[in-house]
Amino acid sequence: MGLRANPTYRQRRFGSEVRKLRETAGLTVGESAAVMGMRQSHISNVESGRTGLSPERLRSLAAAGGSEDSTYVDALVEMGQASGKGWWTEYRERARPSLLDVAELEAGARALHCYEPMFVPGLLQTPEYATAIHRAGYVRTSRQEDDLAIEFRLKRQQVLLGEYAPRLHAVVHEAALRATLGSPRLMRGQLLRLIELSRLPNVTLQVMPFDGPVAFGTSFTLIQPEVWELSTVVVGHVEKSLYLGDRSDLVRYGDAFAKVCEVALPPVDATVSPEAHDAKDSLGLIQRLLYPLL
Repeated sequence: MGLRANPTYRQRRFGSEVRKLRETAGLTVGESAAVMGMRQSHISNVESGRTGLSPERLRSLAAAGGSEDSTYVDALVEMGQASGKGWWTEYRERARPSLLDVAELEAGARALHCYEPMFVPGLLQTPEYATAIHRAGYVRTSRQEDDLAIEFRLKRQQVLLGEYAPRLHAVVHEAALRATLGSPRLMRGQLLRLIELSRLPNVTLQVMPFDGPVAFGTSFTLIQPEVWELSTVVVGHVEKSLYLGDRSDLVRYGDAFAKVCEVALPPVDATVSPEAHDAKDSLGLIQRLLYPLL
């Protein structure tokens, strides 16, 4: 089997985790190659994500390092053996690799923790809202690229449905909910969509108000699979999003999300009638924003 020219994020992440196992064991590349019965050059290609590693060899490396976390090792074996195929496969020749990486990560997630200071999160957008932000964006793209990105984003939203749907906890700043994008009707539909989706048992939505503390300035999503150590933080950027998987990054952004949850308004609860709200909460703020959009 030839070497991969363009490894996916999952393949690169698997390689980086193999490197961490080796370094934890205190082994050089040559020593780990001897432990696993492989050529030294093969180890380097594994760690760069350009080729895979058999479960037997991975377990022998973990054993050499005295790894007692069988849950982590089992999850790492599963990551390395995954086919990488899903609904996103049909877009492989057309969509940007970063879009495919996000879809694959979401498909394997147990929980999604999302913070957005300026936009409604992609998984919660209406078609009209998604179209508006792509067509009026500051990055110059073709109409065909925009159409494909919109189609792909709406397809991603299916991850929130079904028996094994991940839990989504989103914190959105009030600034994102006040921008009408030139169409009050469009924004009204988007706000109503947020209330509708909050009724899903696996969706929690909070709003951070203007009169709260200073907002965290960067959007990010913490994508958590069954094993926390294999989580990924995706940090939004106009040029290219960052994918962070070091434990220090996971802890830092996990703490940041916990803090924005703490200072945001209580979650939307669409089952509570308006007159029953005896304190400011996320649903009350959204309803107040809806009124002038009639």
